Amino acid sequence: MKITENTEKWRKVSYKSVKIHDPFWSNYRSMVRDEVIPYQWEAINDRVEGASPSHALQNYRIAAGEAEGAFYGYIFQDSDVTKWLEAVAYSLHADPNAELEKLADETIDLLGKAQQPDGYLNTYFTIQKQDQRWTNERDNHETYCAGHLIEAAVAYFETTGKRRLLDIACKLADHIDSVFGEEQGKLRGYPGHQEIELALMKLYSATGQERYLKLCQFFIDERGQEPHYFKLEAEKRAEKRGRESLLREGYYSLYKNNYEYNQAHLPVREQLVATGHAVRAVYMYTAMADLAGATNDTALLESCKRLWENVTQKQMYLTGGIGSNHDGEAFSFDYDLPSDTAYTETCASIGLIFWAQSMLHLEPDSKYADVIERALYNGTISGMGLDGKSFFYVNPLEVWPAACKRPDKRHVKPSRQKWFGCACCPPNLARLIASLGSYIYSQNEHTVYVHQYIGSETTLKVAGQNVSLSQQANFPWEETVDINVTPEREEAFTIAVRIPDWCDDAAIKVNGQAIAPDSLQFHKGYAAITRIWHTGDQIALKFPMAIKRLYAHPEVRANAGKVALQRGPVVYCLEEADNGAALSHISLPEQARLAAHFKPDLLGGIVVIEGQALRSELSDSSPRLYESRKRSEQSFTFRAIPYYAWANRGEGEMAVWVRES
Repeated sequence: MKITENTEKWRKVSYKSVKIHDPFWSNYRSMVRDEVIPYQWEAINDRVEGASPSHALQNYRIAAGEAEGAFYGYIFQDSDVTKWLEAVAYSLHADPNAELEKLADETIDLLGKAQQPDGYLNTYFTIQKQDQRWTNERDNHETYCAGHLIEAAVAYFETTGKRRLLDIACKLADHIDSVFGEEQGKLRGYPGHQEIELALMKLYSATGQERYLKLCQFFIDERGQEPHYFKLEAEKRAEKRGRESLLREGYYSLYKNNYEYNQAHLPVREQLVATGHAVRAVYMYTAMADLAGATNDTALLESCKRLWENVTQKQMYLTGGIGSNHDGEAFSFDYDLPSDTAYTETCASIGLIFWAQSMLHLEPDSKYADVIERALYNGTISGMGLDGKSFFYVNPLEVWPAACKRPDKRHVKPSRQKWFGCACCPPNLARLIASLGSYIYSQNEHTVYVHQYIGSETTLKVAGQNVSLSQQANFPWEETVDINVTPEREEAFTIAVRIPDWCDDAAIKVNGQAIAPDSLQFHKGYAAITRIWHTGDQIALKFPMAIKRLYAHPEVRANAGKVALQRGPVVYCLEEADNGAALSHISLPEQARLAAHFKPDLLGGIVVIEGQALRSELSDSSPRLYESRKRSEQSFTFRAIPYYAWANRGEGEMAVWVRES
């Protein structure tokens, strides 16, 4: 087996260059187009009966002078609208829709009317707090909302070519650049909720304007420096409004001077472990990786790598969920991964994918693509019901509905909600699924990388010519993937295919001929097939999907003596609908034979895992709470379903980790 180093600079492949025709993901993308985007439009217009009110669009109408009233909602309510716009942008590329585009254009015009002459755009402050602009960056989410607007603007410009939203975003970014910086008269501050940093890198890429890169660099470099900016701005507010007023500020009373919550406790290059609010962290890490690549900042890259190892090896759930602590939606400490109180916000898994993608763009290492796959098939889509109209904010790995009434478990919901007052997750998930084409391929001058096995087509410039790839797959259920290669002319180049971390015995054929592992070059989890390619060549991949028993690190005390099941990229769970109540009484014998079966009529068509398990005796005439005898056990046939599909058949118990006997 040959191990090679690949030092060529490589390029992202835009969602615009990829057409998806995948049995699994096409269904989700159609659902985003037909159900999620229209449903979320109704939600942000307050037209979903029984759902938490949003008022997000009405806030813009008031700020634009088209309506009267007070601001309603969270201080970051604006971002619900711009994330909807971003999802629309990606959807319009895959499925042009004149009516939807007109609706988006009208919304963009509304944003333009709400923008202030100096470029400022935030409805909360425009409507009721004009004198408090940029006075509390720790808590007020002004740059966070700006970041989501910028991301939407770049996506809409890339898809439609229309500059209206991009011009609004540039004007806003220029205003922010005039407020923050090292120059005299500017604020030496940085965001309390990171988001604008990664957005500025996208804006820099779209416009080529270096001031956006430099502003991102300023925010990253300034973070965690002494004296702490959040403390300085708090003292300014105290001078202006009085100490008692300051103490009533929500975040001040909750977190006080706990700078770890915002990842501002140390300069970013000195941070060794992930801490604080999980979404803020991974959004910042994404920007750090993008910035490191753009500026060749090796110290920043090394920090990203250290943090990556800490998150994925010590603080990540089996499902790709992160942020175990409900207090602050945060990382807690290494190996603290409880199942029943897990917070694991949907947005956090999505942010983890963003970060993994940025790391993957710096170096082709399958450990990043493996995490993208894990989060895609488990920790993200679990946040949305199979109807596209119900959502989880929190994604636990164990649920006992009766216990959700406890104060320490009230964040855990046994069924998905129609909408949220804090509705960051549903539109975030919509934009991820709609932009899925961005995560499948990448390339450099002589190599194409296949990162995700999703049925799709793309045409790339490789070795000085156009090369078309067509991928046929039925992941995550079937083991085989076929890739048809069509170059313009016969030419030598490389196609590097990822060997998933869950696969022990991959097989590769080219035109029906098996490729011996010793004849392949392997680089960080990718098998590189280098040859002279001809029209009609086909790569056939087989990734055996054995049912795997997985065990947690011994320090993960919540999972001691327990086992979890995974087949291919999919993590499984037991649900009350299949196995009855009291899942905690079930144990899986170590030697039990397990079998996988495809059930086309169950939960949209899934592969289930079945086998013999043991259940402790539940019925007993004895009224005693404790006794000396061990209860008898009976054998029964259990069923496990994909974790992402739980809670689609009514309220009930669920467990990913099961006792092993």
